[in-house]
Amino acid sequence: MTATKPRRRRTRTAKKTSGAKKRPARTLPEAAADGDPIRHVVHLMLENRSFDQMLGLLKAELPGLEGVPTIPPSSNQDPEGREYPQKDGAAARVDPDPKHECANVLEQIEDGNGRFVKSYARAYPQTSQDQRRQIMACFAPDSLPALHALARSFVVCDRWHASVPGPTWTNRLFAMSGTSLGFVKMPEGISPAHFHRYPQPSVFRRLRQAKRSYRIYFGDFPLALLLADQRTLSGAKRFSRMSRFFKDAKGKEASFPDFAFIEPSYLWPGTNDDHPPHDVNDGQRLVADVYEALRANEALWQSTLLVVSYDEHGGFYDHVAPPKDGVVPPDDHQEEYSFDQLGVRVPAILASPWLDPQRCHQRFDHTSLLRYLQKKWGLADLGQRTAHATSPLDVLPLRSTARSDTPATILPKPKRAPARATRAARAAAPPLNGNQLAILALSDFLASQSKQKPATRGREAAAARIEIALTKKLGGPSDKSRLARDRATQFLSERGAQL
Repeated sequence: MTATKPRRRRTRTAKKTSGAKKRPARTLPEAAADGDPIRHVVHLMLENRSFDQMLGLLKAELPGLEGVPTIPPSSNQDPEGREYPQKDGAAARVDPDPKHECANVLEQIEDGNGRFVKSYARAYPQTSQDQRRQIMACFAPDSLPALHALARSFVVCDRWHASVPGPTWTNRLFAMSGTSLGFVKMPEGISPAHFHRYPQPSVFRRLRQAKRSYRIYFGDFPLALLLADQRTLSGAKRFSRMSRFFKDAKGKEASFPDFAFIEPSYLWPGTNDDHPPHDVNDGQRLVADVYEALRANEALWQSTLLVVSYDEHGGFYDHVAPPKDGVVPPDDHQEEYSFDQLGVRVPAILASPWLDPQRCHQRFDHTSLLRYLQKKWGLADLGQRTAHATSPLDVLPLRSTARSDTPATILPKPKRAPARATRAARAAAPPLNGNQLAILALSDFLASQSKQKPATRGREAAAARIEIALTKKLGGPSDKSRLARDRATQFLSERGAQL
């Protein structure tokens, strides 16, 4: 009987010397068969800055940019007749916070955007001329290093308007759902009596229905909780803190959400939303961290569109009058406003290796991004404004191959602040601004839904809880901010969110 020879195992060494073909040199990725290589859309929405203030002075180096006029320069007068022209010198922190409720914005844009300074001076008659100049002041090139680096490298949309001439909540509701159901007013004096309910379908619900993945990453308190469909069990599970974003961005491209909505930190300490009087340098760090995290993962970056935008102008001057022609109300709700005019221009940048550096002059508002998502993934109805909006990718051609020249970093890493400086900043926190007060009111509503305590309902009981929260026993703005953060954490945790 002849012994059978054992089969020889091919070792790794043998494999290398067995004449295997060499791996071909890496080539730039090509567009998908359907012409759309973008599989992930990331939207970072900051707060309360106008286009002219943040990007207008890049006009000299970005040909065709609808930036700050120079001959003659745009200007406003204060009530005493003093002239304030547009020029550089914007401060990192502006205090007091310019007013930006709907009534304030409608006043500001009167006379061809001629009443911004008068509106500010009327709201704050004790302000100095230097303070009033900040309404017209603009950031010089490179004074906003992250935002300006993205503007030079990617697409600047210089006709992107807030959806409504109104405040934060209204415009964020349009960005997330295409409507604010007829409301433009923020909660007044944090009384829950003016806290509206928003049961309309959001883009997040439409994504779930279309079997698309999404996640809401937030700094401290997600305003997406304004939407009723995000306070459900299925909605709450899609919320995560920003630490999860950076972890997800390092992972497999296929595991990253189709759509990611990023909310900054609104509350003290640690604000990075750019809402006055917060330091814009903290917002720059957030912009850079988000971009650099996506850019560091090559597979993810090659399939991503990053949108950096601002919800509304925050009372800062812009020279382009908000248009009314062709503006479609989102629905039949007009309880507080007619919704037949866009808001002031805001900064908006689209970053992707599939887009060449350019200036886009097409008129957009926040529903334009919803329109892109709707067409891209076949999402159901998001209101008439969205249905009539122009998608940015309808007018911006994608490249046939991805770019290889996009910057890897856009901002040097800052040194960690010493603990003593952090404590000092917490102690020096200014009074809560309108958005923070409204967040505190929303947190009270969330607390009333908590499973840990019997739900105490009714306006009188809710108002009593807020009055307690505002007493001196609670402490200053940082303590009130911590109360709001804790309430959001409790609410989401009870509903299964992995924060």
